[in-house]
Amino acid sequence: MAITYDMSAIDNRAKNVAVQFLDRVAKSPEKKAFGYPSGDGFSWITWGQAGTRISEYAAGLLSLGIGHEDRVGIASSTRLEWILADLAVMMAGGATTTVYPSTNADDTAFILSDSSCKVVFAEDDAQIAKLREHKDQLGGISKVVTFDGTVDGDWVIGLDDLAALGKARLAEHPGELEQIAEDIKPDDLATLIYTSGTTGKPKGVRLLHRSWTYEGAAIQSQGTLTEEDMQFLWLPMAHSFGKVLLCSALACGFPTAIDGRVEKIIDNLAVVKPTFMGAAPRIFEKAHGRIVTMQAAEGGAKEKIFKAAFANGLKVEALKAEGKSVPLLLGLQNGLFDKLVFSKVRERFGGNVRFFISGAAALNREVAEWFNAAGIQILEGYGLTETSAGAFVNHPQQNKFGTVGPAFPGSEVKIAEDGEVLIRGPHVMDGYHNNEEATAESLDPDGWFHTGDIGELDADGHLKITDRKKDLFKTSGGKYIAPSAIESQFKAVCPYASQFLVHGNERNYCIALITLDPDAITDWASRNGMEGKSYAEIVSSPECKEMVAGYVDELNKRLNRWETIKKHIILDHDLTVESGELTPSMKVKRKVVEGNYKSDIDALYA
Repeated sequence: MAITYDMSAIDNRAKNVAVQFLDRVAKSPEKKAFGYPSGDGFSWITWGQAGTRISEYAAGLLSLGIGHEDRVGIASSTRLEWILADLAVMMAGGATTTVYPSTNADDTAFILSDSSCKVVFAEDDAQIAKLREHKDQLGGISKVVTFDGTVDGDWVIGLDDLAALGKARLAEHPGELEQIAEDIKPDDLATLIYTSGTTGKPKGVRLLHRSWTYEGAAIQSQGTLTEEDMQFLWLPMAHSFGKVLLCSALACGFPTAIDGRVEKIIDNLAVVKPTFMGAAPRIFEKAHGRIVTMQAAEGGAKEKIFKAAFANGLKVEALKAEGKSVPLLLGLQNGLFDKLVFSKVRERFGGNVRFFISGAAALNREVAEWFNAAGIQILEGYGLTETSAGAFVNHPQQNKFGTVGPAFPGSEVKIAEDGEVLIRGPHVMDGYHNNEEATAESLDPDGWFHTGDIGELDADGHLKITDRKKDLFKTSGGKYIAPSAIESQFKAVCPYASQFLVHGNERNYCIALITLDPDAITDWASRNGMEGKSYAEIVSSPECKEMVAGYVDELNKRLNRWETIKKHIILDHDLTVESGELTPSMKVKRKVVEGNYKSDIDALYA
């Protein structure tokens, strides 16, 4: 089935995010815009109410001296105030600089200094403390506006203080914000996102207003999301994936419930009952592992029915994908299994999900097919901070597993001679801030962005990513290995897996560093006579080692001989953002991990 796009949505898109937001407020003033946690549920503000608050904050920023393309930092977790602050910055004609709340004080100071921020929104006292620690480096910051922190009546003020400044300015200068919105050009700076990177200092990616309005319009043109949808948003707003979902809300008009607490995702889904949600693959892997291990613990007839249901569902979906009819008996069985098993799986996610969107890392095909069998589509997409997140995405009516879908309409893709994916379009960055050398390495004179990923296009234009160009390695026997493909397979095979890191560059065989999901392995331990033991004690036990070795053997049966994992170790802790071994978007910092465990790796080759 050919995918059709409403190109008028792209051709007639707003020229900047401020105009895009004002258009949405004018079109949907009484409709729900943003929800936030309140008691056991969510409270909501309308687009009109959001417009009032954002206008006050924007005018307040003007009173603090923010002008054309002046940078304003936001150091906070994902919450309603993040969204309002970000839109206020752009309404004032400024540009948002994003800072993950987990970023350490040194890197926070570097980002705010390198971007020349004049004002910073700081979530709480912990974020304010980072700023105070390096205040001597941050002389350009005239004010800190805190969401929940302690104000001092001088350098640190509260949101209410900012709003009061804004109300006074709006009274004195009616129509000022509308004029500023009209004057913002498509190629004006909107956002600086510093890539956490797997090595070195973060690089500031310059994203323009045209990038964000294009992203929202490209989603709108596909017709898959409307005002009738409901989004649950937990993704870090400091990451481009979260930002593109905000732009989609402005373009399409659907309401968004916001809560960045990862541990509350499942609870919130039951309350919000969204029709869609964006997430990193780790969330789906974790949910898949949790459900599978819970059924295994039940044992008996329930486990047999569960396994039979998914075996049946996978057969049905495979036939549909091939365009074949489903035999009557198989269809009837699937209907029964839907009532007994699949409906309960869907209910865990609120019961109304039409699809999930997976991005930020590679999604294992088997995990996607497992969810699909239960009636939950996961549409895998692909992009980078440098492409404003969205560059490719699958469609509900043409979801090809193992691919990240076709390129966004109005953009271009080509595969270089060495297999690298190149992208060109309105969503591509303006360059790296204060870093012409890095810009020249990634953006060629013809406007093609070199992604650093290896991929291939099928006959329908769907892109399949093979691996990161820099992560491919060659064994001493001359065989090339794509580690992420192996790593992804293990996570589908082993429901207890958290991370699986393959190593073997210029070695004569491959080894793996393994970490297990703390929640899943704690449940396993309680069923295997080790209740109350620490993570380190559990993973070092003979029983756990034997269990994991079994899954490694299962993985090896799927691999070419030269890809098989000959030796492995289980690390005594899971990788975390806080340890510096994961980026905030949950990507493994491969070089950091390999450096931290160099002696362990060497021992596996001894």
